[in-house]
Amino acid sequence: MKRLSGKTALITGASTGIGRAIAIRFAQEGANVAINYPFEADKADAETTQAAAANPSNHIIVQADVSQEAQIATMFAQTIKALGRVDILVNNAGILAAPAESHDTPTVDFDRVLAVNIRGAFLCSREAVRHFLSTNRKGVIVNNSSVHQTIPKPKYLPYSISKGAIENLTRTMALEYADRGIRVNAVGPGAVITPMNKAWKDDPPARAIVESHIPIGRSAEPEEMAAVFAFLASDDASYVTGQTIYACGGLTLFPEFRTAWASGE
Repeated sequence: MKRLSGKTALITGASTGIGRAIAIRFAQEGANVAINYPFEADKADAETTQAAAANPSNHIIVQADVSQEAQIATMFAQTIKALGRVDILVNNAGILAAPAESHDTPTVDFDRVLAVNIRGAFLCSREAVRHFLSTNRKGVIVNNSSVHQTIPKPKYLPYSISKGAIENLTRTMALEYADRGIRVNAVGPGAVITPMNKAWKDDPPARAIVESHIPIGRSAEPEEMAAVFAFLASDDASYVTGQTIYACGGLTLFPEFRTAWASGE
């Protein structure tokens, strides 16, 4: 049975990468999907996502930069008008800034990363909760976090901060709305083959270094992340809220302790 049949999902940043995989998986699970893309230059990618989804005529593409409050309101209004309602929000949109030591990080980079990664997630979540409450309907929010929610990422301070904040957003909203039928969870990906990781994914020596730190021994495909999002969005996770599921190949297991270098045999 398709786990999301009859549901409508809005997925931010769904034109490429993990977001695209989530949109396609949700469509396969029977959901009607609103595929968000940020800028006009990304429209063709969003159309490709829609075309790749099951029953593409059941889905729409909708433009919005999630750092812009007015655009988020318009995105929700367009989705509700076209698809009738929103049952599931996936806060997937996220960006990195160029690497820099913390003392050299430009303020503009810091502000932009937090504007998209955490402010955008807050604004979209707030809009979704308002919709759920106004229609007296249960709802689900699933946030795309990162292993860097808990693992520091030197030279990427804004990104690390934004993902730490996603954990608190997830837990706080989950607690606040649990008694009103709204579940809020997160997925914490590790190293995934997406455009965001272009610095190493197509460079065999760099990729080998990355994968040497992963206990499972390889990076993930976006579809493996999408499967976790589909679980959390479905009624299979009806008793799960306020949690982060790390889909990271073991990165959060402190892999440098695979050998007993700190203790005697």
